[in-house]
Amino acid sequence: MGVFFLPKMYDVIIIGAGIAGLTSAIFSSRQKLETLVISRDLGGQLLMTPEIQNFPGFMSISGFDLIVKIEEQARKYGAEILFDEVTGVDRKGDYFIVKTLYSSYEALSVILSFGKIPKDLNIPGERELKGKGVAYCVLCDAPLFRGKTTALVGWGEHGLDAVSLLKEYASKVYWIFPGEKPVSEEAKLSKVLSKGNVILVPQSTPSEIRGETKVESILIKNNKLNQIKELKVDGVFVEIGYVTKTDFVKNFVELNEKGEIMANEKGETSQSGVFAAGDVTNQPYKQAVISAASGAIASLSAYNYVMSLKGRAVSIRSDWKHIT
Repeated sequence: MGVFFLPKMYDVIIIGAGIAGLTSAIFSSRQKLETLVISRDLGGQLLMTPEIQNFPGFMSISGFDLIVKIEEQARKYGAEILFDEVTGVDRKGDYFIVKTLYSSYEALSVILSFGKIPKDLNIPGERELKGKGVAYCVLCDAPLFRGKTTALVGWGEHGLDAVSLLKEYASKVYWIFPGEKPVSEEAKLSKVLSKGNVILVPQSTPSEIRGETKVESILIKNNKLNQIKELKVDGVFVEIGYVTKTDFVKNFVELNEKGEIMANEKGETSQSGVFAAGDVTNQPYKQAVISAASGAIASLSAYNYVMSLKGRAVSIRSDWKHIT
């Protein structure tokens, strides 16, 4: 007779691993809630910020360094972090089903904090090979390509940060960008090229990603010469910025005319048990410290909601006491 395993029921699933989502994870996991964070990347738009001077406790810190510290704190308290793409959220009685490209997960509450998500290339083969060599977060996935040949599509400071990290793991990095130079500062470019494993591919755009069960190559078009070339690679990193994408929840929670999720001062949405935080909401001030605060608020509201489902009339209003 076979053995059947019931799927794990999380107390809260947090969609998005930017500063709002990871702050939510800190607060929910510290309250001993079973917490799962699902995101395509780690850090979101914060990774595009070279310096932050107005986050309490730091005179100056890069977005990269700040998000690494917050991730470490969330994991320390027990939050699980999964890199996948959420495709939908459904309600089933008193719990929710969060669907991803490769699986589905169940939770008593959901926090929508995905902010802006990484842009797609929108080329043949990309969607089919997501998670099979196509990645959108060098910070998350670079270690998986240790000793392998990779391609990075990106430019500017964000592209520079990505390739600087990726070259420390990959044996070879094709750096693909549409202009003559990926960054304007010669000193920074020389530094990233000094190791000898970064190959510049200027004035080029990707046209197709190929592979059967995993990435095997990428086709690029040289826009100046109007020529197509195939590069044999094990992985393709896409780091071309971020876009707001709330289509997968538009029939699930109320959105405003801008496509932002409507949330009140407690982070509550139009769907009971679903909360929202960060830049994806109608909060007018898009600042890192405000996103972090809204993540904490959504998590505390989720805790109170989950406790009510479990028959415990507990309410957190401060760090030092619960109201019953």
